[in-house]
Amino acid sequence: MNDKPNTGSRRAGLTRELSLELARVTERAAVSAARLRGRGDEKAADQAAVDAMRSELNRLAIRGTVVIGEGERDEAPMLYIGEEVGSGTGPEVDIALDPLEGTTICAKNLPNSLAVIAIAEKGALLNAPDVYMEKIAVGPGYPAGIIDIDASPEDNINAVAKAKGVPVTEIAACILDRPRHSALIEAVRATGAAIRLIGDGDVAGVIDTSAPEETGIDIYMGIGGAPEGVLAASALRCVGGQMQGRLVLDTDEKLARAERMGIADPKKVYSHLEMAHGEVIFAATGVTDGNMIGGVRFMRNYIQTETIVMRSSSKTVREIKARHQDMDKF
Repeated sequence: MNDKPNTGSRRAGLTRELSLELARVTERAAVSAARLRGRGDEKAADQAAVDAMRSELNRLAIRGTVVIGEGERDEAPMLYIGEEVGSGTGPEVDIALDPLEGTTICAKNLPNSLAVIAIAEKGALLNAPDVYMEKIAVGPGYPAGIIDIDASPEDNINAVAKAKGVPVTEIAACILDRPRHSALIEAVRATGAAIRLIGDGDVAGVIDTSAPEETGIDIYMGIGGAPEGVLAASALRCVGGQMQGRLVLDTDEKLARAERMGIADPKKVYSHLEMAHGEVIFAATGVTDGNMIGGVRFMRNYIQTETIVMRSSSKTVREIKARHQDMDKF
């Protein structure tokens, strides 16, 4: 596969070298969080990941602005929305990040906790407020329009089964295990499809649809965080697939916040191409073991990490299994 940057990536400076440097950012955050996994302290694990990610980001030759982050400016020292990172030289980019996707998962040492980041050309990422988002997603290889956020769960499941050429009983949906999804879960089970319920980590849930042969997940459905939706859309932007999302703006305060962030139509359905367009690089490192990525391993003489790095310009997916022998740097 040709991995040569196109003209647009030259302008933005989102090179292969930057994609590999981005892996270092998520590796550092994942290792820092993994030191606290299973210890029941979500805030400490999250803070460790934030500090490590910020430190590595500030080494990169970029002029970056966090557009999807840990919160607002007054919530620092988290990586807040509007924070500027990087060395101050190089391309101007927007950044979506979650230093520890699945804080509860990490605290309980359960599967699919990740350190996640996406870098895109300036203005290429949806500035989503920290609210809920309705989501539906499938991986690559399906006809355009195969899913519809306004269609019934039965219609979406049947459409995927038909396009895949299998009975509905061979389709598996990933859904967050939440009381708000009780009707959705009942409707999906009524079709005969299987469900994999997850406690947290819906970025991983969406990404899992990109490799159903490996993960066993064909479709993601339900309501999760809007910032996580933009991160997941960034991944699908790189590997293909389809995703739709709609912000849940059910209070006046949320509506006002969304308007301040430039959301003109509160009922708009966004495709993944609208949530993340242009040139995008996505990286995720496992904190705990997951369906696609293994977690951090602390060995006697080295630390082992597993990372996925994706580039939209080339559709390249790199799986990096690294041994870090200089453990003092972590």
